[in-house]
Amino acid sequence: MPGIAFRQLSKRYGAITALDGLTADVMPGRVTAFLGHNGSGKTTSMRLLLGLSAPDSGVATIGGERYVDLPHPLRRVGAVLDQGFHPNRSAVNHLRIVAAQAGVPRYRVEEVLDLVELTPAARRRVGGFSLGMRQRLALASALVGDPAVLVLDEPFNGLDPAGIATMRAFLRRFADDGGTVFLSSHLLSEVAHSADEAIVIHRGHLVSAGPVSELSTTTPGVAVTSVDADLLAVTLARRGAVVERTGPHSLDVTGASTDDVGRAAADIGAVVTDLHAIADDLESVFADLIHRQEATS
Repeated sequence: MPGIAFRQLSKRYGAITALDGLTADVMPGRVTAFLGHNGSGKTTSMRLLLGLSAPDSGVATIGGERYVDLPHPLRRVGAVLDQGFHPNRSAVNHLRIVAAQAGVPRYRVEEVLDLVELTPAARRRVGGFSLGMRQRLALASALVGDPAVLVLDEPFNGLDPAGIATMRAFLRRFADDGGTVFLSSHLLSEVAHSADEAIVIHRGHLVSAGPVSELSTTTPGVAVTSVDADLLAVTLARRGAVVERTGPHSLDVTGASTDDVGRAAADIGAVVTDLHAIADDLESVFADLIHRQEATS
């Protein structure tokens, strides 16, 4: 059973369709990224999932149940959609309130503070926290109930490189232990390093869903720069490669590896000044998916 399931989920606000028939699964043991431009429907989907708004049609479930039907929701789902902290309350007092709401022992507060590396700042007022510290406190709040599912809106926002590495490692361990991680992010380069799966939506419509490794829509190739580009292009074409001229001395080659291209250049005595593999990065894939979605809508 999916950790999270969206089935024909739709939501309108007056004349605006925020979400139109979203159907997608988020599986346990995986980190799933939720991608889309601002206004694409990501926040609406998460709010519907967490029972903060009611859908016009369809359903969103967690472990087969709607959030509002879960007997102990804070023990099943840890969610971070915003950072609503009282500025004059200390981190430890904030978490004690969350623990009381979740019905878990107070010692759990110390555990999650240590888990997110906030123990030294536990008694400081939240109003003096940096954005990165607030992110870690928000994560601690989500973890108090020891949930099996995490729903996180922009968890990497405001973190320094060390904080991003810590967050990445934590989410990886959580998923590897069987947990479900569903996160939205605009940091596509970070998603490429952190997520196993990606769900892409645009203007309320599903664009793509599947492994991040399979998002690329083009065949990886080789970029080569050579003063003998003309001769090298002919040689590679004769050996079955597809060659595209990208500049006076540069070629993009598909159907051949970097070793194949280097060997061909050596065979004909071509001088090569640059040779490297090329593939779509996540940013370009995302842009291409959105472009094709707009072209067909």
